[in-house]
Amino acid sequence: MNTSQSKKQKKFLWISVLLIVLMILMFFISLNTGVIHISPGVVLNTLLNNGSDRQELVLFDFRLPGIILALLIGAGLAVSGVILQGITQNELADPGILGINTGAGLAVVLFIFFFQDSLSISNSLSIFLMPFAALFGAFLAALLIYVLAWKKGVNSIRLVLVGIGVNAGFSALLTILQLKMDPQNFRQVTVWLAGDIWNANWTFVMALLPWMIILIPMALYMANKLNVFSLGDEIASGLGTSVERERAGLLLIAVALAGASVAAGGAIAFLGLVVPHIARKLVGPIHQLIIPISALIGALLLMVAETIGKNILAPTQIPVGIVVAILSAPYFIYLLMKSK
Repeated sequence: MNTSQSKKQKKFLWISVLLIVLMILMFFISLNTGVIHISPGVVLNTLLNNGSDRQELVLFDFRLPGIILALLIGAGLAVSGVILQGITQNELADPGILGINTGAGLAVVLFIFFFQDSLSISNSLSIFLMPFAALFGAFLAALLIYVLAWKKGVNSIRLVLVGIGVNAGFSALLTILQLKMDPQNFRQVTVWLAGDIWNANWTFVMALLPWMIILIPMALYMANKLNVFSLGDEIASGLGTSVERERAGLLLIAVALAGASVAAGGAIAFLGLVVPHIARKLVGPIHQLIIPISALIGALLLMVAETIGKNILAPTQIPVGIVVAILSAPYFIYLLMKSK
């Protein structure tokens, strides 16, 4: 290993450690803040099984599932954004902008609309089925975008423009469906579509966890393919890469990560756009480093947003997607201004 690689590895390790320390710090801040304030000492005692029944109820049944979901969703959306930007070579690619999040959201809303009488949204079977419904919608959106963008291959600019159009169409269908819902489901879906970690409980955690455990390591395993894509399609093809097949495989992983995340956290915008840019500025263009750093930054950012959302106007809770949008919108505008 040469000196340059050694420095990059050390920088990667230091940034990883710093992000993990910040996540642990935010974890305890999030646990002790809320409508019911619990001091850090009491939080620690309760985690060590020395708290009262009321403290255990607040921490283990209400706060802890929401925090873990925020970590999983943040990591999933961030890695999805890394893959989409890598395969399109477009720094504005994002599962929200491309319409993948909206496709997943549309499928979940359809699921709720048709099964609202036979299945409760908080029902365990319903919770485990929703990621599959979201996955179907996300795949449908991705397939539609890919087919419409195809013209002797897929041009990255065309892919983004088609994605924006599909996003607008799906958003219109979502509005129509919402207007046909009963008032209670209408309110719940409206908040969820803004990006909300709804019905945070351990069943949702167990439904989402396997997707992240499987898909994020798969993305890391295929990181070298993303490095090759960064050289351009012609060079990648010249190096022996089956460009369209590898792009389709990576797209499937990105879509699955976004779909599962949307099922649990709604259509959270900008996170998959902003986080990969931050990661590249910190560790450079190598995707073996970008993917784990993006997962950590995404998890940290969504946990911060979740803590802000539940405390800034307590007892009213702001949907986490709105907080992420407020935090990320200035950076998005900056990217638009510097984009060629």
